[in-house]
Amino acid sequence: MSEILSQNEIDQLLAALTSGTIDANELKKEESKKKVRVYDFRRPNKFSKDQIHTLQVIYENYARSLGTLLSAQLRSPVQIELLSVEQTTYEEFIRSIPNPTILNIFSLYPLEGSSVIEINPKLGFAFIDRLLGGPGTVPEKTRALTEIEQTVMERLVQKMLDYLREPWESIIELEPSLDRVETNPQFTQIVSPSEIMIIISLETQMADILGMINIGIPFLVLEPVIDKLSVHYYYASFGQKTSSENIAVIQHRLERTYVTVKAVLGKTTITVKDLLELAPGDVIPLERSISDDLEVMIGQHTKFLGKPGTYNNRYAVQVSQVVKEGNEDE
Repeated sequence: MSEILSQNEIDQLLAALTSGTIDANELKKEESKKKVRVYDFRRPNKFSKDQIHTLQVIYENYARSLGTLLSAQLRSPVQIELLSVEQTTYEEFIRSIPNPTILNIFSLYPLEGSSVIEINPKLGFAFIDRLLGGPGTVPEKTRALTEIEQTVMERLVQKMLDYLREPWESIIELEPSLDRVETNPQFTQIVSPSEIMIIISLETQMADILGMINIGIPFLVLEPVIDKLSVHYYYASFGQKTSSENIAVIQHRLERTYVTVKAVLGKTTITVKDLLELAPGDVIPLERSISDDLEVMIGQHTKFLGKPGTYNNRYAVQVSQVVKEGNEDE
């Protein structure tokens, strides 16, 4: 009997109590008896409910980031939803996935050991087809990856692994790295068959292609940080970094950001007839005097004025004035 009774079950229970079929005293005695819970010593639960809940929070954030990454890489909307976080043995996990499949073995430095991310072959071939310029179709018969397809998949999976850093950073700073790609799960042995793993299942959909991405991490890999896998620690660690550190990180990243700079020599308007009759040696008058400063544009906005010239035998612009627009806060 489930813990929550339906209205029909409640009515039947009340009717049985009223008719005397069920004795209320017997129910109380049954309630006071010790409950026996089945425990399988071959499959001990090494992850607590709180730790599993923390992993759910981590991989819900990862699912959102991964959906954004794949949508940009594949140039097609990709929806990813966390389906489940469960613990099982490595043997049961291997038996549950198809053969052949796309099995990516990776490491989570500084954590020791190997983990696995399994991509359903139907989904994997759709990804590869999109990356190679196709519409995202899959072959009628599942097969192993060719060398070119394997190289393309390795690059994509490494980018997927890079996105693991952010959701894990409040627990530990990871450096995920792809080790190899396998297609036959029976020949892939990263831990003993009875070793407990946490399996994160991500339901992934691209157009009409629906498949699973399963991430398997052995308990031995997570054991050094198992005490930190609590919701309280996860959220409390967000406030540990001072605002000055965050500002310094953002400033450092902005300083390394590339922007497009261009100098506008001038503008003019001519007819199509004049354009077609242009020949070498012709002069096109511009709406600017030779003594006027040039507009130096950052992106689509004029930020500086400058004088044209040369520097080390290369064309250059010497900034003569800063164009101020609005205030610094804007």
